[in-house]
Amino acid sequence: MSAVLITGVGRRRGIGAAIARRLADDGWSLALGYHADYDQRVMHEPSDVELLADELRATGSTVTLVPGDLSDPAVPATVVEQAHRRLGVLDALVMSHCESVDSDYFSTTVDSFDRHYAVNVRAPWLLTRAFAEKAAPDGGVVLALTSDHVAFNLPYGVTKGALDRLVIAGATELADRHIRCNVINPGPIDTGWMDDETRATLGGMTPGGKLGGPETTANLVAWLLSEQGSWINGQRLFSDGGFNPTRV
Repeated sequence: MSAVLITGVGRRRGIGAAIARRLADDGWSLALGYHADYDQRVMHEPSDVELLADELRATGSTVTLVPGDLSDPAVPATVVEQAHRRLGVLDALVMSHCESVDSDYFSTTVDSFDRHYAVNVRAPWLLTRAFAEKAAPDGGVVLALTSDHVAFNLPYGVTKGALDRLVIAGATELADRHIRCNVINPGPIDTGWMDDETRATLGGMTPGGKLGGPETTANLVAWLLSEQGSWINGQRLFSDGGFNPTRV
């Protein structure tokens, strides 16, 4: 049975949770990484990942929880080690975690910028390195979620740009370990942060007038982790329904 570590799985209506459900349906064993403080501090909701774990275990899935604050440079390798010890050799790493706090050139603080960098860039580097060090001889897959949003979400957007380069570099640097690396841009997905006006505005920027849900990203992740998606490597993939901010 294949095993995967998914980060950023704090809330049941998030993208990480949708990925966990989809991969559970495909028979994957799951290690779910999360940081409850982020969900409360930024999303203003308590983490309910324990309920998600119970939901998935009730279907027969193997699920283990690996909490940790990825802004601490010691934590990423520890999270991978815990997942590896509990599930065995990991076949995939799916990074859906982030730090995302709205701010611009003048309202961004140094502490906030540094935390965005630590969580969105340094942690993925350390997670991927730890994953690669423990990979099976036949390799594995690394996926990360990214975004094009920059203005007024400045440190988030800047660090997501760095994340793209980091993960795509892995396709070449980790090729001798048979590890494929791709980045997914899901476009705007409502995981609890949109109001009616935001949904209508963003929907109007998408052909067909509607937005994707967490499951649309989960479906692409499942395909990329399958044999059918094994030729895709070193790519930044758009799964956003044709979203275009300039569309009127």
